[in-house]
Amino acid sequence: MTNPADTTQTPPPSAQAPRPSQASQASQASQAPPTPDDVIAAGRAAIDDLDRRIIALIDERVAASQDVQRARLAAGGRRVQLSREMDVIARYREGLGKPGTSVAMTLLELCRGRA
Repeated sequence: MTNPADTTQTPPPSAQAPRPSQASQASQASQAPPTPDDVIAAGRAAIDDLDRRIIALIDERVAASQDVQRARLAAGGRRVQLSREMDVIARYREGLGKPGTSVAMTLLELCRGRA
């Protein structure tokens, strides 16, 4: 029950402090969306980073391939096992489509000659 002697009033909703969602909306409105140049620069930086990581992974794969080739040769085998290469080509083709064949062939070429 309301006390008639109580003279305190609740301020109207418009006079209350902004709710967090209102504050974040105001903050977002004050930030300009990224320009196409910003998007392009960020995208290129991400691509450059991915390229560095891919090259490092390829170097790691070449080293592992060298180890396998040396062990196979030491055991009297051949440096290259064609059935294994066909498995690798199939894996890349399945994962990347037709261009995956070319990617796998290039990768295998990088790994073959460094035993």
